[in-house]
Amino acid sequence: MGRALRTETCRDTEAFGRLAAEWTALYGRCSSATPFQSHSWLHSWWLSYGRPGALRVVLVRDGAGALVAAAPLMRARGPLPVLTQLGGAITDFTDVLLDDERPEAAAALAGAIARTARGAVVDLREVRPGAAAERVFAHWDGPRRRLPDSLCLELPAVPMEGLLERIPSGKAQRVRAKLRKLDALGIDAHVVTGPDVPAALDRLLTLHQLQWRGRGVTAEHTSERFAQHLTRAVRPMVERGDAMVTEFRLGGDVVAADLTLMSPRLAGGYLYGADPVLRERKVDVAAMLLRHGARETSAGGRATLSMLRGSEPYKQHWRPEPVRNRRLLLAGRVAAPLLWLHAGAADARRWAARQARERPWAGRLLARLPGRAPAPAAGG
Repeated sequence: MGRALRTETCRDTEAFGRLAAEWTALYGRCSSATPFQSHSWLHSWWLSYGRPGALRVVLVRDGAGALVAAAPLMRARGPLPVLTQLGGAITDFTDVLLDDERPEAAAALAGAIARTARGAVVDLREVRPGAAAERVFAHWDGPRRRLPDSLCLELPAVPMEGLLERIPSGKAQRVRAKLRKLDALGIDAHVVTGPDVPAALDRLLTLHQLQWRGRGVTAEHTSERFAQHLTRAVRPMVERGDAMVTEFRLGGDVVAADLTLMSPRLAGGYLYGADPVLRERKVDVAAMLLRHGARETSAGGRATLSMLRGSEPYKQHWRPEPVRNRRLLLAGRVAAPLLWLHAGAADARRWAARQARERPWAGRLLARLPGRAPAPAAGG
């Protein structure tokens, strides 16, 4: 069966776009996939953030021509030859796609990636535990390295009462009081569908900027290319059940909005915005969003409600489980020195970031060093 598999590399944006139907079918046959691996998300991201000549989408097909594996990759910027995943910094989980019914596809994809990479290092960021990319890593015939990446926080996908059982009774009572206040104010949730999605996303981004005004909003979330990416990607994702846009209304006015991305196993709150008037009324926006997300996620039979990347204090209130993403580095034997150099640089950056967090004086010193990328702002 393995001999019947054939591989190819897509380097053309239009050809990548034409893969939509078969990519979506493969996505449905890969149980570990998250919404960030959907064609809508990846192709839209490429249209907003891609560079001419950099696309390297590796494909594996069976003897009948059906797509059984795919790796959405690109040539990265920088002094070293590196292949990395599509999705960039705005994507919380990256992965490849492997057909669950074709176990031999993992080895075939590993070989095809190696041939495409040639002398480059393959750098797969933000790989969630259990991802399909781990099977490619296991089949890799050459130097490889596994590094820690971002920390994510996860809750079980249960209704709000189940989440309240995770926290001390006194705190749970205070949350219940805040939720009763929400109900008394008459804030209602409306799930947006179809042609109303683009306008709702525009309102969400406006509320997001209002919410973080003067408090360090993530700069990319205010950019036109990010807005265009969301508008292109999310409407088809909503139509297929891979995303949910919710607006929260008070007296007929939209005072908060939320974008949640969903797969059969997992749902994650990706981006939200809230009018500062809710803070003035002492509304617990996080509890409002979590109650709605928990209800919708648990009703869909999913196992995990992810808070995605970051360990902000408001997330810790719910006693979530920490889950560490992984960074997978792969290379051919001739590129082994580049892999160790690339891994060493990643280790050094991680050490510097830890020093900056734990020792403020070190953070101020590191910030003055030439060539150091600024830390991402809060506000996701």
